[in-house]
Amino acid sequence: MSANKGKTALALTRVWHHTSAENRVLGNLASRIAWALMGKHKPTYDPAVDAGDYVVVSNAAQVHLTGKKGTDKVYYSHTGYMGGLKAVPITRMKERRPDEIIRRAVSGMLPKNTFRDRRLERLKIFAGPAPETYVNNSLQTWRDQVGQAQVESKSQPMV
Repeated sequence: MSANKGKTALALTRVWHHTSAENRVLGNLASRIAWALMGKHKPTYDPAVDAGDYVVVSNAAQVHLTGKKGTDKVYYSHTGYMGGLKAVPITRMKERRPDEIIRRAVSGMLPKNTFRDRRLERLKIFAGPAPETYVNNSLQTWRDQVGQAQVESKSQPMV
């Protein structure tokens, strides 16, 4: 048996995944997105090869935060000048740029190497519903289908 995985074009094809952030917890959603962007779900995964997929996220404005993150979480950035520390609370970020919340969470979960920027370019985030061109040409991720089945089973009364 050969130790080589083979670098065929079929093994490195990129698939489009679509997920909705509506009523999904930010951390769990971001980790699943990072998993798909890295390509860890593929049997041909290699950390030295960027073979991850595209991910389209819709309804980013309706992502769910647990604990006190809704009031306490603050995003910091620095302008480079003295006294240039800027602090933006997550409530203001959610009003103005809800896609940036998911992008920063996914960026923090990706490895800190040269592939990070390329992987983040393959992440498409929309505050509302995604355009039909993205939705029609993408696969539905299995996590969404399981989550919907759990919600439906919880809403029905036990007999």
